[in-house]
Amino acid sequence: MIALKLVRLIEQHSEELAHSLMLKVEACTKCAELKAAVPRKELESRVFEVYQHLSEWLLNKTEHDIFLTYTALGRKRFEQGVPFHQFVWGLSLTKQNLWDFMEREVVQESAFQLRGEFELLRMLDQFYDRLIYYSALGYWEAEEFKQREHALAAHGI
Repeated sequence: MIALKLVRLIEQHSEELAHSLMLKVEACTKCAELKAAVPRKELESRVFEVYQHLSEWLLNKTEHDIFLTYTALGRKRFEQGVPFHQFVWGLSLTKQNLWDFMEREVVQESAFQLRGEFELLRMLDQFYDRLIYYSALGYWEAEEFKQREHALAAHGI
């Protein structure tokens, strides 16, 4: 019941959430090339759409729907020249933005235990977000190094 209320609250505040996410993205140094490659309006409208229809995504969309939508988004960001690690970090910021909002909305007196559980889950989420980000960054750097190595070898250097 609490989860459904939170989802409805997120949907009701979707415009505010999209705006607060954009502030986070703009302030984030890990998203420099993402910000340069993707117009702000495109990013903001994309997250607004997800926040506004979150219950639809959680309750009605199939895994195949998610696959179609987000593989297309991944391809689009690649074509826009967004480095993979920055794409992943941008996705992580979207989730972090939701956690920030939910923490503000949970009333401490009536949900003290729930708040503690949220904090633990959030810490785990942040850990894995960072793990994904830095793994992707390492992957990207290794790929770049390999491409440079091949280019040098092709030129006999």
